[in-house]
This record gives sequence, structure tokens and C-alpha cells, in this order.
Amino acid sequence: MAEEGKEGWFIYGFVARGTVVLAEYTEFTGNFPAIAAQCLQKLPSSNKLSTYACDGHTFMFLVHNGYSYCVVTKDFVAKNLSIALLERLKADFKKKYGGGKADTATAKSLNKEFGPVIKEHMQYIIDHAEEVDKLIKVKVQVSEVKNIMLENINKTMERGEKLNDLQDKTTDLHKEAQGFRKQGTKLRKKMWLQNMKIKLVVLGILLFLVLIIWVSVCHGFDCIKQDS
Repeated sequence: MAEEGKEGWFIYGFVARGTVVLAEYTEFTGNFPAIAAQCLQKLPSSNKLSTYACDGHTFMFLVHNGYSYCVVTKDFVAKNLSIALLERLKADFKKKYGGGKADTATAKSLNKEFGPVIKEHMQYIIDHAEEVDKLIKVKVQVSEVKNIMLENINKTMERGEKLNDLQDKTTDLHKEAQGFRKQGTKLRKKMWLQNMKIKLVVLGILLFLVLIIWVSVCHGFDCIKQDS
């Protein structure tokens, strides 16, 4: 990180509602306010951090709930420092004007109140650049670890859902198998009863035929005895 010209690290900063700049601060002259205003027109409406580069300067914007926070720096200034400045501006502005007159304030009407605040935050970042840079890096690492953990949790939950689906399918198959077994048992019993009925009918017929034959034979013997 370059140490030379620290006072010139932050060239320009502002807070805007939509495309209306409410408060700004700079100690330099140049076309950067006009360029920043042009960039402001192109910013996404969603909460997002955007960065543009032009004429050796970096224009960084933080959009949050309809308000935009901007800082213009030399290209060599660490991105982490710009992010830290924008976060401080956002927190201080919300604390001071949240739900208040900032919602209806006209262009640059908050310069007198909040312009010096922008200057103070710029100076604080410059005076504590090294520790702020380290702190931001730690926050980034923590955020990355958090994202990894959330991703792992989501994957675990997805696997859990798949296991639950598999368990449900297994339970369904088990129930179907039990149903098939019950139906098979009933069918086997039904077929056994039908076979028994058939066998009994056949046996009855055979017994009836045997009886007829026996009666016929006996009658024949009686006839022979009478003839004799």
C-alpha cells in the first residue's frame, strides 16, 4: 500500500437518494463529480457494491435501500479501505437520518450537516489505514467461512431430503410388499379352498358311482339267487 500522498487517497465522496446527491465533500477540483454523477445514473436498484475506473481514479458505489454511497480514490488505494469508508458512511447516515428528512431532502441540502462527517470518516480511514485494512480482510475471511458453512449446511439438508425421500420410498415399497404378501396369502387360501371343494366334489361323485355299482352288483346277486 502506497504511503506517499495519504491526504490525497480519497478525492471525493457523497451520499445520494436515488440519483439526487444530498451531501458531498471534496478538497480537489476536477471532473470526478460529473463522472460520479454519470455512474450514479447507471447503478442497479438492488443492494450492491459497484466499481468503475476512469482517468486514473476508482469510483466505488454502495447501494442500500434506495440510497447510494460513493467514494472516489486514486487507483492504488486498497479496495478494502474504500469499502470500510462506504460502510461507515452508510451506518452514520442511517443513524442520523434514518426515517427522517433525508427521504424528502433536496439536492445537496445536507451538505452543511453531513459534508464534514464525510471528511471525518475519510480522515479516520487514512489515520487507521493499516488496522482497518486488516479488519476488513478478517471480515472477508469470516464471510467466506460463513458462506462455506452455509453451503455445506444446504448440501447436508439436501442430502437429508434425498435420504428422507429414499426412506419414504422404501417405506412405500415395504407397505406394497406387505400388501402383496397379504394378497398372496388370501389368494393361496382361496385357491386351496377351491381345490378342496373340487376334490370333495370329485370324491363325492366317485363315492356315488361306487355306491351305484355296489347296489347294482348286489341287485344282480339277488336276482341270481331268486332264479336258482
